[in-house]
Amino acid sequence: MEFRFLQIIAMMLVLAVAATHSAVPVEMHWMSVFPNTPMPKALRNLLPSPAALAADAGNHMKAAVADMVNENKAFPIPRRMSGYRIVYGYSNGNKEFTYGNVTTNKDVFFFESKLHPGSKMNLKGLTGKASRTAFLPRLVADSIPFSTQKFAQVLHYFSLQPESAASKILKQTMEDCEAPAMEGEARYCATSLESFVDLGVSMLGQNIQLLSTELERETQSQEFSIGEGMKMVGKSEIVCHKMSYAYAVFLCHSIDKTDLYKVPLVGENGTRAAALAVCHKDTSAWSPKHLAFQILKVEPGTVPVCHFLARDTLVWVSN
Repeated sequence: MEFRFLQIIAMMLVLAVAATHSAVPVEMHWMSVFPNTPMPKALRNLLPSPAALAADAGNHMKAAVADMVNENKAFPIPRRMSGYRIVYGYSNGNKEFTYGNVTTNKDVFFFESKLHPGSKMNLKGLTGKASRTAFLPRLVADSIPFSTQKFAQVLHYFSLQPESAASKILKQTMEDCEAPAMEGEARYCATSLESFVDLGVSMLGQNIQLLSTELERETQSQEFSIGEGMKMVGKSEIVCHKMSYAYAVFLCHSIDKTDLYKVPLVGENGTRAAALAVCHKDTSAWSPKHLAFQILKVEPGTVPVCHFLARDTLVWVSN
């Protein structure tokens, strides 16, 4: 009951502020940090809806949990494993993980030499629909427990049973957020847009910009060719993976000796995209059992390992 009460109070405050301003509070926070920079579309799409929250906060949360479960069902493996956890999860060797049929897509990982015009790639992560879950205002998000140590309270808050599909997804995301950083990695989880912005600034300073993959139009085709004009856009970046949760949660991390590229793509049906790819120059701290080494048939620390970023991944880079 205590958490329900806090949620109601927090939402009342948020809506009261929103009613007196043309912009919602989280948008005002962006403008206070970046007064001369419009909010990128990829981030604007994740703004919370005060109207939806005001209509019925309880039903809004139940619908968000249902969406989270349905999004995971749409993938051959859980959504949380199709992005962050395939690439970085368990790379420090602390746990075992069965990657299943992900290994059938040989372009999940590739050598840096493949990043050249004319190279053909199968990019399933680029064409899948982006997650619809939006941020909560920080005042609301901070009132909701987000910890495996308080998982019983989390289940009570969302009215979930311990063995339900939704509870397993929530717990896995929390475990990913609480996992220790591997050597050469700095990491954090942002549970609101305000914390997403503030933590980015705290790590890279205020002279930064936010990048994301841009797709010309929705397409089911996964076959793309690299076009002309590829360029490196960062060496000190923070890559933020959208996790599966009842509201928007991003696991953000920065890994030493990692290059970020903006890659123009052309689909076999003519669809154009500007995708983001990273190449890890030093993989010596990764587990020898990592999927990248299974696909590429190499050992940790021998050659750079590259991969494209999922569609709903956001990246902070220095200007």
